[in-house]
Amino acid sequence: MKFGETFTEYLRGEQECFLEKCSHVEYKRLKKVLKSCRSCRTNQGSSCDVTTNREEDENGESSNELCLCESCPLCDQKFFSELMKEASEIAGCFSSRVRRLLHLHVSTGVQRYVLRLRHCFTNDQQIMIQQGRMLIEYVTMNAIAIRKILKKYDKVHSSVNGRNFRSKLRAEHIELLQSPWLIELGAFYINFNGSDGVSGEFVHQFSCDLTSDQPVMTLMVTDDVKLEYSLTCAICLEIVFNPYALSCGHIFCKACACSAASVMIFQGLKAAEPKSKCPVCREVGVYANPVHMMELDLLLKNRCKDYWKERMHAERAETVKQSKEYWDSQTKYVIGY
Repeated sequence: MKFGETFTEYLRGEQECFLEKCSHVEYKRLKKVLKSCRSCRTNQGSSCDVTTNREEDENGESSNELCLCESCPLCDQKFFSELMKEASEIAGCFSSRVRRLLHLHVSTGVQRYVLRLRHCFTNDQQIMIQQGRMLIEYVTMNAIAIRKILKKYDKVHSSVNGRNFRSKLRAEHIELLQSPWLIELGAFYINFNGSDGVSGEFVHQFSCDLTSDQPVMTLMVTDDVKLEYSLTCAICLEIVFNPYALSCGHIFCKACACSAASVMIFQGLKAAEPKSKCPVCREVGVYANPVHMMELDLLLKNRCKDYWKERMHAERAETVKQSKEYWDSQTKYVIGY
């Protein structure tokens, strides 16, 4: 089955109600834009060069015209701006839905008690597994749709603009399959499968290897597309502990990220100066909205118990030390000696 048909079938599937307010890639409409460019020689005012080349599109329809202009105003004014808008909306919807789902799983206090009480009457675990599966499908299907339509753009125009656009998505942190929330969702599935004995249809997509020199989480997007996410902190070069993802997507231990931003652990990453840079990509302003990766931390706690306890004691000791030094300095400043 061609991807266009598969994507249409997905949009009409069981997740339609769950994701009814979420954006999707307008795959068919973007294909029509490219088809109009293929036949742009009929437009007298167009500057596109067209060559005759027998090919078939994904629906099996033959086309004799192929636009050879690397940048076509007819396409670009509709194509890239719309695709960027759709990718931004999809990334925002995905992160908000995953945040809401995981908040239920790692809730504490009274809310956790209420959820456990409600679990006596409804099977919340299966509902959460089902919602997580739909979110994985949502982000992977739209990511594949973006990759396919950009590949088709480059085929029509004989250019590398599609590749450049993918680089732009990564630079603006809306590349769907690089979202830290996808790593959190993977950790959520592994935690459920390992601790609760609950398995879902898509659990096998995620795996985690914490024993190698380079610990990674692996996501099988398709049978031939595999993504690996490093779980090594780029500062201490150990497995991340109490991990936080900065706005740029890079993941660090909380203590390491605070040290890099010249703030104390008890102050938190949001206390960093706006001009503070990511230790890896050197981007400015990435500490304003960090993502506390609680599911990943829970995974490490369950899989590396001794290591996690050792790091926890070390972080607590460092936090106490920093707090004491900070308040001693504040006291001396107030008293005047």
